[in-house]
Amino acid sequence: MKSPRRPAMPYGPRPLAAVAAVAALAMWVPGTTSTAGQSASTGSRAGAVWAVTVSGQRVLVTKPKFIPTPVHPERITHPGADSMGTVTVAHASRLSLAKLRPTLSTTQLPGIDISAYQGNINWASVARYIDFSYAKATEGTYYTNPYFYNQYEGPYYQGLIRGAYHFAIPNNSSGQAQADYFIKHGGGWSADGKTLPGALDIEYNPYGPECYRLTQSQMVSWLWNFVHEYVYKEHAYPVIYSTTDWWTTCTGNYGGFGKYDPLWIANYSASGGGPLPNGWGFYTFWQYSPSGSLPGDQDVFNGSHTRLQTLATNG
Repeated sequence: MKSPRRPAMPYGPRPLAAVAAVAALAMWVPGTTSTAGQSASTGSRAGAVWAVTVSGQRVLVTKPKFIPTPVHPERITHPGADSMGTVTVAHASRLSLAKLRPTLSTTQLPGIDISAYQGNINWASVARYIDFSYAKATEGTYYTNPYFYNQYEGPYYQGLIRGAYHFAIPNNSSGQAQADYFIKHGGGWSADGKTLPGALDIEYNPYGPECYRLTQSQMVSWLWNFVHEYVYKEHAYPVIYSTTDWWTTCTGNYGGFGKYDPLWIANYSASGGGPLPNGWGFYTFWQYSPSGSLPGDQDVFNGSHTRLQTLATNG
């Protein structure tokens, strides 16, 4: 059983409405009581768990019901080469590849995301320059990163906050199947202050049609199936990585995930992450360059170290 967790603080700029919502949350949360010491993980309904949304609200999560989505398996030839920045650069023809350093008008923390392409990393030489890292753990239900132990445990032992991500191939298997595979192979979450919620890399298809032969509504259903399975099993909403271009094209710019999941935006040409997908008022992570002086893609976290640690503690 997961240990109780307090509501998390929002990650990123907070509008006045969000501040008011968090203040109201301190007094009452739907589906809970105000009794001190109530277990956040047991709740008041059998088979239910609690999780914290990106805006800091603690919500009741019931056992998920899944909507079937089509399965049209791709011919998988290079899963070890599929990573966030690599696939984004190769398929995002409308994105400028200008290397942009983020404008740090607010507190933002440097980090990286890596995959098998980087191999084993000397973390003692890298850790001093970053505050967090994400490593690719899995793809579909058929691939695990052979360098994952070094890339996931290495940062931990250097005192960094680390996380794992899953590269989605939505037409190869269901969202819930891929969430389970991810969890079983390194994508789980622990409320230890050192482990970030798992991230879902959902973007351009490295093997075929951009939207994986799914309609926009089918893609949204696949995403919900993944998110519902992950949050129910891990008591934390997964981070969603994508580009605004892909999201608009393949989900119809659907806005429903912005209430729950932290956003990891990829944009290499616009300051501040550029225009965001519908539903998100701010990004939690921004991948601002596919290369740089450090291994892998270059990222920032939109907030202070305290907020980053809160995300790693509360989900």
